[in-house]
Amino acid sequence: MTQREYPATPLVGVGGVVFDFEGRVLLIRRGTEPRKGLWSIPGGLVELGESLTDALKREIAEESGLIVEPVAIIEVVDRIYTDESAQGGRVRFHYVIVDYLCRIVGGEAKAGDDAAEISWADRAEWNRTNLYGLESITVKVIENGWKMAYASGESA
Repeated sequence: MTQREYPATPLVGVGGVVFDFEGRVLLIRRGTEPRKGLWSIPGGLVELGESLTDALKREIAEESGLIVEPVAIIEVVDRIYTDESAQGGRVRFHYVIVDYLCRIVGGEAKAGDDAAEISWADRAEWNRTNLYGLESITVKVIENGWKMAYASGESA
């Protein structure tokens, strides 16, 4: 099992920006650390021997019940969380995450696995009002995904 907390090296993860037919984005309330209890896009770690896209499909199915097809990479981001109580701000979590725009191809949306809850948020809720308290990098990734989806016609 991979040591997530205080890792020796950065860990590779994937995230999925998934829109429904109304243009709302799928959000999950995290059930585990880091950021337990807070809202984000679904995703998780790549397992040894697993491709990025297979990990993405598995993670989204586990967390949301949806079957998705990756459409395009939106962005690659570093997520580094330090332990401020440790002298020198020791790195508690470090992920390099490949975020994808995804198309729904099946399943039924319901919270599962590491997701405490799911919700569909419209553009005003993730962008203007940030109703879900998303981190600024998450808002940026969703917004870039929304622009890609609607510029290319890949909305669901």
